[in-house]
Amino acid sequence: MGGAFDGQENDVSLEKQKAVDDWLPITSSRNAKWWYSAFHNVTAMVGAGVLSLPFAMAELGWGPGVAILVISWIITLYTLWQMVEMHEMVPGKRFDRYHELGQHAFGEKLGLWIVVPQQLIVEVGVDIVYMVTGGKSLKKFHDTVCPGCKPIKLTYFILIFSSVHFVLAQLPNFNSISGVSLAAAVMSLSYSTIAWVGSLDKGKQPDVDYSYRASSTSSAVFNFFSALGEVAFAYAGHNVVLEIQATIPSSPEKPSKKPMWKGCVVAYIVVALCYFPVSLIGYWAFGNKVEENILLSLNKPRWLIAAANMFVVVHVIGSYQIYAMPVFDMLETVLVKKLKYTPSIVLRLITRSSYVAFTCFVAISLPFFGGLLGFFGGFAFAPTTYFLPCVMWLAVYKPKRFSFSWIANWFCIILGVLLMIVAPIGALRQIILNAKGYNFYS
Repeated sequence: MGGAFDGQENDVSLEKQKAVDDWLPITSSRNAKWWYSAFHNVTAMVGAGVLSLPFAMAELGWGPGVAILVISWIITLYTLWQMVEMHEMVPGKRFDRYHELGQHAFGEKLGLWIVVPQQLIVEVGVDIVYMVTGGKSLKKFHDTVCPGCKPIKLTYFILIFSSVHFVLAQLPNFNSISGVSLAAAVMSLSYSTIAWVGSLDKGKQPDVDYSYRASSTSSAVFNFFSALGEVAFAYAGHNVVLEIQATIPSSPEKPSKKPMWKGCVVAYIVVALCYFPVSLIGYWAFGNKVEENILLSLNKPRWLIAAANMFVVVHVIGSYQIYAMPVFDMLETVLVKKLKYTPSIVLRLITRSSYVAFTCFVAISLPFFGGLLGFFGGFAFAPTTYFLPCVMWLAVYKPKRFSFSWIANWFCIILGVLLMIVAPIGALRQIILNAKGYNFYS
C-alpha cells in the first residue's frame, strides 16, 4: 500500500515540477529554430561596445591590437563550441542554465558559488550599462536633430529608455522576444556599417598619428591593460548561450547542439563583419585621436549620425532583454522553488518591474557606470567567456595530458586568468583619473 502511495506522491511532485518548468522563462518554450540562435547570439554579442573598439585599438597599437582581436575571436568561438557541446553531455539531461553546468562540473554548492556571482555581475552590469547607453544615444539623437533646442538632462532620457523595458520585460520567455532580438541584430549590423563606411568616407585624417596617446610609459601600459578589458567586454555573449540553447528542441536522434552550433557560426561571421572593419578602419582614419565612441568622431552628415544613434537605441533595447531573461529566470526560480510562491502574472509583474526599476535607478545615479564596467568586466567577463568553459571541459572530460584538447584548454585558461588580473588594474586607474569629473544624477 505504502509503495503505491509513494508512487502517486512522486507523480504529483513531478507534475508540479513540470508545471513550474513550463512557467519559468528559460524552459517554458522549446520550439526555437537554428536562426533564432543566430540572431539571439548576435544581439547578445555585438553590443554598443563595438563602437569603442577603435579607441581600444588606439591604446593597443596596430600589431598587438590586431593580434588580440583575432585571438579573442578564435578563443571565444572555441569556448562557445565547448558550451554548446556540454549542454547535453549527460544522456537524457539538459544543462539549461550556466550554473547547472557549473554544478555538474564542480559539485552542487561550489558550482553555484563559482558561476552565479560572475554571471550576475555580467548580466546586471551589462543591463545597467545599456540603460546609460540607451539614454545617451537618445540624448545624442535629440541634440543632433534639434541643435537649437533647450538641453534636456541625461536622467530624463534614461527614464524614457527604461519605460520601454517595463513593458517588454513582461514577455514570458526567449522565444517571445525573438522579434525584438531580430530587430536588434539587424540594427547592430547597420550601425557598425555606418561607423566603418563613415570612417572610410572621411579617409585618413591629415594629422593622423598611430603612436600611443599616453605621454609616459606607465600610462601607456595601464591604458593597454584597460583596452584588454574593453575587448573582453566586446565578447560577452557566453553568459546567455546555454539559456538560448535551452529553447531549441532536442531528441537523441536530433540533438540541439547541431542547430545551435549552426546559429553560433552564423552569429560569429556577423560578429567578425561588425568588429574587424569598425576597429581597423576607425583606427586607420583617426589614429590616436579617435573618440571613445567612433560615432562622435564622425560628426557629419547629421542625418546619418542621428540614424546611427537611433539604431543603437533599438539594438540596446533587444540586448537588455536578452541579458535580463536569465536574471528573471534566477529570480523566479528562487521565488517559486525556494520560497514556494505560486507562479502567477502578478508575481512576474512585480519581480521584473522591480529589476527594471533597480537597473534604471543605478544608471541614473551613476551615469559613468561604463568606466566601472571595465573594472567589474575584468573580474567576470574574462572567466565566463575565456576560461570557465575550459575548466569545466577539463573537469568533466579529463583529456589526456599534452593532447591537443589539453594544450588548447590550458592556453585559454592562462590567457583568461592574465586578462582577469590585468584588465581591472587598468580600469581602476581610469576610474581614479576620471573620478574628479564624475557627476552623480547628471
